[in-house]
Amino acid sequence: MTDFPAELERLRAKYGADQGGETHDPEFARVADKIFSGGKRPAPYAGVPTFLTAPHRPVDPVAPDFSGLQVAISGVPMDLGVTNRPGSRFGPRALRTIERVGPYHHVLKCAPLFDLAVADVGDAPLATRYFLDRCHADIEAWIGKMVAAGVAPLTVGGDHSITHPILRAVGHDRPVGLIHIDAHSDTGGPFDGQKFHHGGPFRNAVLDGVLDPARTVQIGLRGPAEYMYEFATDSGMTCLHAEEVDRMGLDAVIARARAVVGDGPTYISFDVDSLDPAYAPGTGTPEIGGLTPREVQAILRGMKGVDVVGGDVVEVAPQYDATTNTALAGAQILFEILSLMVFSPSIKNQNLPA
Repeated sequence: MTDFPAELERLRAKYGADQGGETHDPEFARVADKIFSGGKRPAPYAGVPTFLTAPHRPVDPVAPDFSGLQVAISGVPMDLGVTNRPGSRFGPRALRTIERVGPYHHVLKCAPLFDLAVADVGDAPLATRYFLDRCHADIEAWIGKMVAAGVAPLTVGGDHSITHPILRAVGHDRPVGLIHIDAHSDTGGPFDGQKFHHGGPFRNAVLDGVLDPARTVQIGLRGPAEYMYEFATDSGMTCLHAEEVDRMGLDAVIARARAVVGDGPTYISFDVDSLDPAYAPGTGTPEIGGLTPREVQAILRGMKGVDVVGGDVVEVAPQYDATTNTALAGAQILFEILSLMVFSPSIKNQNLPA
């Protein structure tokens, strides 16, 4: 039985004079020492909002300077590719206003904003708000400049059509693998005369030679559009439906995904409609029967050590969710992907001082 008076004295001696940020555990102290200043830490609701409270680094879109960065987080406020409800153009702004995500990841044991050289570099410079094809060209050019500088892009949409031009930039020199968490396969063909809509980015990326379908896994698929996605299986993608996730169990899903992408360069794309609308109603094409936030977190955390070379969070349409839960979920998954980048072989030693 514990001698409570003696234990109380021990705790008082160790913690009683704490002025703030005096953490004894070495792992926790590593984070606390960077956050606390004079016993204080920044208020999460103060200052100019940025993605995950990352430092803001203004970048000249004409002559961008990404030097010294390992990861650049940027927004793409564009939803010209939607087939149902519009509004994901407001996604980047909504995610920037979410506070208290991070800084410490208690499962992966990292604090990505401090373990990586990362900044919010603003939004992709789009020359027009009216023409989808021109927006895609602007997105590809923007991300291409990051890739050329050796910087991994982490992007917030916007609709899912933005992932096609991103993959054209990330996979320019060699096709990449893909971990795709979504309600929809997004491998459909032309729709109303347009092939660059948000239901076809991965079909387009495969046909462009920048995405390897044999190293592509799609998780959480469901809904009434299955008949539109034969390209996925015909090209060799691994498709795991939401009901298969239940049947297989998360450990098996993680093992399957890791086996599919292997050791090669891999992109992660998260569509917030992969979550059941009970958790994330603020999206353009909600589908019941979806994943839970905790399931998505577990799947992503199981990807620790995968060679992540970029990622995105898309389809947050905040006006359909008065609770802000959808934006909160999107911001948390953004943090999960950024945390995985700490352990990516392609990122962790990139652009660091000699």
